[in-house]
Amino acid sequence: MNKKRFVFCSGFVVAVVLAVAVVGANFVFADENSCAYCGMKKAMFGHSWVTVKHEDGSVVGVCSVHCAAIDMALNIDKPAETITVGDYNSKKQIEADTAYWVIGGDKMGVMTTRAKWAFDSKESADGFIKQHGGRPATFEDVMKATFEDMYEDTLMIQKKRKMMKMKHK
Repeated sequence: MNKKRFVFCSGFVVAVVLAVAVVGANFVFADENSCAYCGMKKAMFGHSWVTVKHEDGSVVGVCSVHCAAIDMALNIDKPAETITVGDYNSKKQIEADTAYWVIGGDKMGVMTTRAKWAFDSKESADGFIKQHGGRPATFEDVMKATFEDMYEDTLMIQKKRKMMKMKHK
């Protein structure tokens, strides 16, 4: 009798573990067009969307370089193999390393008060700077600025979310 109970319990535990794994996997794949960290939708943030492909083959999509920095910090043992970002104008994914970046300007950034925008051409970046301000930057400059801004940006995001919750009550 004990052997039957053991087999039943073992089978039950395996079934529960598999069910949790399948539900978890379906949740991730069912929402692949939402930021992995804040839930913002790719359709609304294509101009800042970042896709990180890690060396282990895993891929994550996030709404901004802010959330890409979160991914980088949380996955310190999973270096990025490639990083693409949405071109500010076309929303087409371009290589982050070779993009023409602008830090700052009068356009509010995504998840940050100090905007960081990517462009597929120097002319587009220069045109943005001429119209909205900011300064040219490299991807390395952008990531350093993102980590520098993380504390204040996180406080800003928390404050906005708290205000939204209060508004809905």
